[in-house]
Amino acid sequence: MKGTFRASMAWLHTGLGLVTGWVLFAIALSGTLSVFREGISVWMRPELKTAHVQTVDATAHAVAWLTEHAAKSSAWYLAVPNHRAPYVFGTWEQPDGRYIQKALNPLTGSPDGIRDTLGGEFFYRFHFELQLPYPYGRLIAALAALALVVGLITGLISHRRIFADFFTFRPNKGQRSWLDAHNLLGVLAFPFHLMISFTGAVTLVTMLLPWGPQAVYKHDVMAGYTDLDPALESRPASGKPGHLTPITPLLQDAEERLRGAGISQIYIYNPADAASLITVIAGHNGTVSTLSHSLTFDGTTGRLMREHVETRPAVRTYTFLYGLHIARFTPDVTRWLYFISGLMLTAVIGSGMRLWTVKRLRLPHHLGHILTDRLNVGVLAGTPLAFASYFLANRLLPPMSLHRAGHEVQCVFIVWGLALVFALVRPARRTWPEMLTACAFACFAIAAVSSPWTNPVTQSTALVSLLFSGAFAYAAFRAFIKKAKQA
Repeated sequence: MKGTFRASMAWLHTGLGLVTGWVLFAIALSGTLSVFREGISVWMRPELKTAHVQTVDATAHAVAWLTEHAAKSSAWYLAVPNHRAPYVFGTWEQPDGRYIQKALNPLTGSPDGIRDTLGGEFFYRFHFELQLPYPYGRLIAALAALALVVGLITGLISHRRIFADFFTFRPNKGQRSWLDAHNLLGVLAFPFHLMISFTGAVTLVTMLLPWGPQAVYKHDVMAGYTDLDPALESRPASGKPGHLTPITPLLQDAEERLRGAGISQIYIYNPADAASLITVIAGHNGTVSTLSHSLTFDGTTGRLMREHVETRPAVRTYTFLYGLHIARFTPDVTRWLYFISGLMLTAVIGSGMRLWTVKRLRLPHHLGHILTDRLNVGVLAGTPLAFASYFLANRLLPPMSLHRAGHEVQCVFIVWGLALVFALVRPARRTWPEMLTACAFACFAIAAVSSPWTNPVTQSTALVSLLFSGAFAYAAFRAFIKKAKQA
């Protein structure tokens, strides 16, 4: 630590940024994209004809298909259609323990003819799991979120001219310009940055503070989950065959009992057993909190067994913070504000990493500085290139090929790995313009493969992709000019 409090905070801010910056950059960018995960999922399933979807009818079709094709599953989890994702998204467990996730046609209830893809779920899951096994990915994300909270607070403390920085940007000044950009972007949306990092840490609080749940629930993790969300509570299978009650009347009854909130999800436990249960979870209806109201019916008779309205202050506080983080409650305008603010947070992290290397490469430097500078290119330019490849793989891979959802994800990490290797073996001043040019072409290609631009989803995707393409092209042009001057 340094001699003064402000200097100590600046040292801590820099140290945390250096240790967690690359991970935070990927987390922030994937989280920003997941703001529109429903739209991305729709874009990645162009076979779906989603006009005039009726929630109850679409869910009934899905249940009928699952009854025929997944009767041996221990549970079905269905996300019902809404105006952002007008199809049923089903998750069910196979007899071998694997979980299957499919988009189900709202008109037939079948996944046939719909390409296998994770859609926007990839960015959402990567945002807090980093494509790593449980609990390692979540633990890394939780520690990174906590580091971001501390980094934001220490950055604020170490600022001497916080209000002046709000209006200061001096272009073409090298290190000074990077510092101005870092400060301006950080100050401009600081309340959002602090909110999103703090709520992100709260949603993964059991990774950071696991001892409380362990003391109360010992090794029974599911008991803790069901206390938090009673909709997850089921009952053991009886071993006797049973048939589900007609689902349409049950859902109509549930909609009346939910008093206008609508249906968000349906869990069906032991669907082919006499002890089956059907749990209906209310929609958010524009509220921030989640998990507010659920109904549990006997699966064979349709009798209402339990109704739960969440009133516990601690749980409501947690679900409020969780809802504030994932932004499902927001109208479209607010989602765009989340998206833009998320891009600004991503840029704050990226500019901070770039500033660290620019500052040190002006002095006599060693191998560590050179490696960090090169890896910066692989992460800061390679991550958007890898994520863009996910969209392109969705259109370029054969639509009905086996395991294509996994192949789409593999394309992301193949491109990412190649970008890191490419950046490591060449000087950073050469790879910056080359990688940024690749990003510009990739984003332009996303806009091209979005055609025909006949619906709001494809139009929005094409427009945003073109804007990103233009931004990357401008950055590549500036990098080419800088390289020419250095030569």
